[in-house]
Amino acid sequence: MFVGLLALTLAAVYAGAALYNNLVEQPARLSLDDDAMMAEWKPSDRRGFAFMGAVALLSAICGVAAFHDTLDVRWLAGAIVAIASWPYAFFVIVPFNNRLLAAGAAKGSPDARLLIRDWGVLAWGLSAIGVVATGTFLWALA
Repeated sequence: MFVGLLALTLAAVYAGAALYNNLVEQPARLSLDDDAMMAEWKPSDRRGFAFMGAVALLSAICGVAAFHDTLDVRWLAGAIVAIASWPYAFFVIVPFNNRLLAAGAAKGSPDARLLIRDWGVLAWGLSAIGVVATGTFLWALA
């Protein structure tokens, strides 16, 4: 059942990274002035997007592998929840990122701070996906 434990661990890493972003990075980012906030957000978002996407994919793959080993549908449910971060990111977060990048290109744009704040609200969806995936894998392991 190593692959199931790996799915759980990766889902927990994903949830932890998403919660860190919401609880630590976002408040710190919002305490900066507008130009510094955008300068911090751009590389942070790019790196976080790549890291979290990879971890979610690996967690889902491990969840599917655990399902094939055990035929317990809870592993498949956890894998589906874990990979749900991809369409959420693609259809919700990425369009918002594009708006943020356009606003950030205009120096001193008053919209940038509001967009970053709203982006943080949307990022809670990623945290929820991570927590639910972790909980589903824990349920499968029980």
